Amino acid sequence: MKPKKNKIDIPEGGKTLLLVRHAKSDWQDASLDDFDRPLNERGKKDAPFMAQRMLDSKVPIDLFITSPARRARKTAKIFAKVYGRQKDEIVLRDELYLAGQEVFFDTVSHTADQFNHLAIFSHNPGITYFANELTNARIDNIPTCGIFAVKAQCKSWAEFREAPKEFWFFDFPKQLPAIPG
Repeated sequence: MKPKKNKIDIPEGGKTLLLVRHAKSDWQDASLDDFDRPLNERGKKDAPFMAQRMLDSKVPIDLFITSPARRARKTAKIFAKVYGRQKDEIVLRDELYLAGQEVFFDTVSHTADQFNHLAIFSHNPGITYFANELTNARIDNIPTCGIFAVKAQCKSWAEFREAPKEFWFFDFPKQLPAIPG
């Protein structure tokens, strides 16, 4: 049985933020530094699957910002490719590697206002902690290649921290279908 496609309620005005945890990484080579770990086979399947699911659900992404760690960069590149964007359009932010919530707030607040739909690719536990700071929705863990999304009632990213925010959706590869309207 084919799962039903859910309709996404795109907010008018305001901003949307997608927090994307990198896809599953490869732990086989113990000599690799954590920063340099690549995606494993499951990660290489989950990232395009989730990106396509977002695109099919008409979830907009104007800007891709990522941790420079190999697994996060690769996940962002896959999403950008599915969205028809070039890899040189992806913004690397060193501070997003193993970031805490203040780094996430800083990243968001310094985003150019011409972008209304931002996706940030990063790591646990920081990305889950940050997601739990944004709305009343609480999750224990953003799994690999999971996406936590919020809508913010603000015209400028500089206003994001104090702006009213609403939980939009939470989705991850093993959940089908997952996006509420």
